[in-house]
Amino acid sequence: MPETPYIRLENVGKVYDTRNGTVEACADVSLDIREHEFVAFVGPSGCGKTTIMKMVAGLQSHTSGTITVGGRKVDRPQTDVGIVFQEAILLDWRDVLANVMLQVEIRKLDRAKFEPVARHLIEATGLKGFEHKKPYELSGGMRQRVSICRALVHDPPMLLMDEPFGALDALTREQISMDIQRVWMEKRKTALHITHSIPEAVLLADRVVVMSPRPGRIVEIIDIDLPRPRRLDQLPPRFNDYAQHIRGIFKAKGVLAMD
Repeated sequence: MPETPYIRLENVGKVYDTRNGTVEACADVSLDIREHEFVAFVGPSGCGKTTIMKMVAGLQSHTSGTITVGGRKVDRPQTDVGIVFQEAILLDWRDVLANVMLQVEIRKLDRAKFEPVARHLIEATGLKGFEHKKPYELSGGMRQRVSICRALVHDPPMLLMDEPFGALDALTREQISMDIQRVWMEKRKTALHITHSIPEAVLLADRVVVMSPRPGRIVEIIDIDLPRPRRLDQLPPRFNDYAQHIRGIFKAKGVLAMD
């Protein structure tokens, strides 16, 4: 493993100024994320998970501490990154392929080089045959798959996902989780995944970062020692052990009600 992590957070905190005073979203967050690692953050609403992701992306400033990506301090928006938000945010007048290729056009990249990449991603996420469908012709899960393809088409080294499955039904979440795992195993991006779902975090991640209620602090970092690819119909008993351990942390913090 490389000596220098790809993403490093050192004593990072964020305080928001609001009409009703200051709100401390997170505090004293220190974490090293290795290149090609898949790390999931799980925690209660308002604990600063999304704030941490946005600070890593440079979309929000941090109030205290330092953040580095690729050895460089984050003090402005990162351009070499793919981001998947909670909503797909597609352009209604563009078809699937054109929405995916938007990244290529904005970045003024070679269309002839990247269109085959876009088509490969579309196929890998189960959208083959829908290349020329408009967003209103797609289900919510399919639209989110398009946003995943768009985030990856320009081959960024870092993939940030902010609860991308939050608005989807359970079956669709499971299928897209499998799509994400398949694409990540092929591309091996450094991935940071924000979620409320404990099983989803354990299923996808190499490590799960468990956050406390606001102000969010890291309670525990759990190594997920499960072989890949992980299949929902063949999960070992340790999968439930990890999930139960995380639930136990939240019960101790009062996030989950005691039995």
